[in-house]
Amino acid sequence: MARVVAVHGIGKQTLGEETLRKEWLPALNDGLTRAGTAVRLAEPDVEMAFYGDLFRPHGEFLAVGDPPYTAADVDEGFEQELLLEWWQAAAASDPSVVPPGADTLASTPRSVQAALRALSGSRFFAGVALRGMVLDLKQVHTYLIDPILRAQAQARVTDQIGEDTRVVVAHSLGSVVAYEALCARPGHQVRALVTIGSPLGIENLILHRLQPAPLTLDGPPRAVWPGRAGLVWTNLADEGDVVALVKDLRPAFGEQVRCAIVCNGARVHDAVAYLTDALCGQAVADGLA
Repeated sequence: MARVVAVHGIGKQTLGEETLRKEWLPALNDGLTRAGTAVRLAEPDVEMAFYGDLFRPHGEFLAVGDPPYTAADVDEGFEQELLLEWWQAAAASDPSVVPPGADTLASTPRSVQAALRALSGSRFFAGVALRGMVLDLKQVHTYLIDPILRAQAQARVTDQIGEDTRVVVAHSLGSVVAYEALCARPGHQVRALVTIGSPLGIENLILHRLQPAPLTLDGPPRAVWPGRAGLVWTNLADEGDVVALVKDLRPAFGEQVRCAIVCNGARVHDAVAYLTDALCGQAVADGLA
């Protein structure tokens, strides 16, 4: 089995494991180079746990691309709340984004349209079509509410983790899938978990919905540790990464999580930008040592 298992994020439903591995492998090696290590990964060392196809509609003639979502397709509750969180985070890190007002997202189509319009002008969502933003919202929501899809996605990860697997690197929604998969496989031999652009720390929307559920005994939630005591967990987030709303995971997952802020330039949530950072490379090298 591979020494490194990679887990992709949202919006990859039209790609596949081989396509993504060819993208991630050189980026991982670039990160190892930036870290000044002699470690290099070859193709057999890395496997991509691909689950994007679970979100891809079955093909039909004359139907091409993502579903033609509009603002009206953003459901009340979770999807509108997460959209508001994205808007607030984008406005906090990008001066060009008009911040939401006190009456935003009051369950009206107009407020949802305002949020999507504001985000479309942000550097984070630059070039992302409206229907793509709505689709990202729905992928996160679907993973959390569909137990069959959730189990299938986790199985894609656990199927790739073998006795030789030492490192799991997970991006975006993939960090949620990887975390839950590791928790569901006690006794695994993974030494290093590297989460990049992760939404794991978002209270109520993500953190409180994790499986297994965090402990909430008269205090803030404390989530289960996803492995043995010696597992080293490194979490990297760009300051402007809207998906990684909570940059510091230690309050929820324990002081032993190593959290760092990195600079991805204009590609704040891009997996490759995270992977090429020296801190990511060092975390991978340490797990393989």
